[in-house]
Amino acid sequence: MTLLESLNYYMPELMTSIKETGIMMGISMSFCVVIGLPLGIFMFMSNPHIKGKKTLPYWLFNFVVTFIRSFPYLLFVITLIPLTRLILGRAFGPYPASFPLSIMAVVLYARLAEQVLLDVPKETALLAESLGASKWQYIWHFLLPEARSGLILAYTTSAVSMVSYSTVMGIIGGGGIGDFAIRYGYQSYQYGIMAVAIALMIFSVFIIQMVGNTVSQRLDKRK
Repeated sequence: MTLLESLNYYMPELMTSIKETGIMMGISMSFCVVIGLPLGIFMFMSNPHIKGKKTLPYWLFNFVVTFIRSFPYLLFVITLIPLTRLILGRAFGPYPASFPLSIMAVVLYARLAEQVLLDVPKETALLAESLGASKWQYIWHFLLPEARSGLILAYTTSAVSMVSYSTVMGIIGGGGIGDFAIRYGYQSYQYGIMAVAIALMIFSVFIIQMVGNTVSQRLDKRK
């Protein structure tokens, strides 16, 4: 059987795996923005380098973010299976797989967002203070517009990482392109099929990175 014939034969499974990866990416990257960005802003606003003093909430969230990020991802997913089953009623499939993936996306983006915000010139805060801006006004009208280009790049980096993490989910029954590559490629000795799946993942990463770079450049206030 030629590669083209094999690809045509496995096309329904391939389309299903692409849909499953899309579900996992869509859910995790949504939580990445909704929770990860506010968490990153909170960590920035409570950072000792900004506040000038140590704050318990910062060190608490800093510990949680660092702990989760340093946890081996496959073991992290396996550890969360009982919690995933408790919350969602099942632990296998793209939707349950999105739970640990979303947690990892949130903490990754929170850390990257904090680092981007720390690079915002201190003159921005001084300007907001001189104009009598409230904390919310400072964040919305000064901080985020100044950092928007870097935040887009950080989001892009998070999305690229999630593509890689999503391939692991097939090992524990999450499905996706990674599962397709292992099940119908590697385990079936169809290395051409595995190469096609890998090429799709690489292509998706290039597209995500290209779109992210383009949007970031257009929003860059320094140009």
